[in-house]
Amino acid sequence: MPVQHPHPSPRPKARLIRRSALVPVMALGLAVSACQAPQTTAEAPQGDDVVSAPIGDKTIVEGGDLVMALSAEPDRLDPTTSSSLYTRYVMQTMCQKLYDIDANGEIIPQLATELPEVSEDGLTVRIPVRDDAQFADGTPFNAEAVAQTIDRGVNLEGSSRKSELGPIEKVVAVDDTTVEVTYAEPFAPLTAALADRAGMILSPKALEEKGEAFGDSPVCVGPFKFVERVPQTSIKVERDPLYYDAENVHLDTITYRIITDSNIRAANLRSGDVQVADTISTQDVDELMSQEGVNVLQVGSLGYQAMTINLGNTDGVGTPPGVIDTPIATDPNIRMALSMSIDREALVQSVFGGYNETACSPISPASPFTSEASEACPEYDPEAAKSMLEDAGVEMPYKITMQVTNNPDTIRFAQALQAAVADGGFEIEILPVEYSTLLDVQSRGDFEALQLGWSGRIDPHGNMFNFLSTGGGNNYSGYSNPEVDELMTESAQSNDIAERADLYGQAVAQIQEDNPIIYLYRQRNITAHTTDVAGVETFADGVVHLSNAAFVEAE
Repeated sequence: MPVQHPHPSPRPKARLIRRSALVPVMALGLAVSACQAPQTTAEAPQGDDVVSAPIGDKTIVEGGDLVMALSAEPDRLDPTTSSSLYTRYVMQTMCQKLYDIDANGEIIPQLATELPEVSEDGLTVRIPVRDDAQFADGTPFNAEAVAQTIDRGVNLEGSSRKSELGPIEKVVAVDDTTVEVTYAEPFAPLTAALADRAGMILSPKALEEKGEAFGDSPVCVGPFKFVERVPQTSIKVERDPLYYDAENVHLDTITYRIITDSNIRAANLRSGDVQVADTISTQDVDELMSQEGVNVLQVGSLGYQAMTINLGNTDGVGTPPGVIDTPIATDPNIRMALSMSIDREALVQSVFGGYNETACSPISPASPFTSEASEACPEYDPEAAKSMLEDAGVEMPYKITMQVTNNPDTIRFAQALQAAVADGGFEIEILPVEYSTLLDVQSRGDFEALQLGWSGRIDPHGNMFNFLSTGGGNNYSGYSNPEVDELMTESAQSNDIAERADLYGQAVAQIQEDNPIIYLYRQRNITAHTTDVAGVETFADGVVHLSNAAFVEAE
């Protein structure tokens, strides 16, 4: 049965509680506007956004080898197929995009020279691109290379970018510096998509030579170029002398060292063995903030951490949903009961000490597309949850196996969640696995439930459509609901923020009835670095920027 949203019995409606926005609204879309500027020093009090440690008037020490500790290993270094946040960290230094976002959440040109020009009917988009860049292999960067990359994102088998790029009919190079994209229907999220992996432009020569093995040694336009990868250990990049703005690149090399244990990352930072570390544990933040020689950057997230339930992912992500004949997969009342068993606020406070915040939908309260519907949370009511399980006729406690990454913070949260849902009649068995393994597990559909996050995008389309549309490139749950498909598609066709917010809110309301994904919390992106390094940045999309970082003289 292809549609996985059956309603076998009248469903009790969970009372929804609206959460208030906790962070300033960001600006995004085809056209963007300014928002409150975040702080750019590391002296802010706990909880304030601190997005960078600027070089300012510090004296730069040219050259040097910087080491960043990564909390998990990236997947394949291919922007068309990858799904890992940690891949985005590495690719940020090697593969520039048509657009980027800045510290204020505004979309800015990078390999493009201006924001797109959109026809009155919304079906034709023209993008002007740079004429002064070349790829790391010496191939000229031009509109034809851009068209080839976008076409690959739409048509490559296994592409994770297809849903992000929308209903493209064709993409052509009008001339060396102009790309024209033609749509079957208007598609408002394009610019936001091109400010992420879909907009990372790949060398045509490397694509021809490497084919599907492109990700083994990627070639793009960027401040740095790929050197080597030692699986499960490190990835190294070096300064690219062909980069069009090479004079503003200061480091010789960056080595991304895989250190999955947060305690070891913090210890390596204190010792100076690494200069930058991502995803600092909330248990270590206060100590690091008070330590001489260390700065802490932190910013709220546009993404989320959630539990994904496998409803129909039987043949791998992106394939038509199949049948999983278990109560939790077939009965939305059981999934609703699970969501109602979770006291999100208590969990977040007890496990993360106030650094993170609760989440009940894929749309951040910081987004201009937020609404009362998208901020509403299911009522925490474990007694009602038990009654729903009794009505469903399942044995209690109802047992669920949940796979999680094997890092200490995630396991702590999973254990707290395990204890919390017991009051609602559930028993969670926790199965820890390596992060890269869990990415494969969710793609194959080899799970009952798993807990993973999404680093977030500035347009809600990037947080929803791929994960929730029928056949979406990241639809790991195998969820299919034509009503949700239609609402998300209609929203993507509008340039009116209020209209889009309303449509997304309607979609969220239905998603909270079906619960293929149970949203739990939003983490703060916390990055630490030694004070002999400046120019490190971290933004609300979760990416740590090192392209213009430099070693600096002690003050």
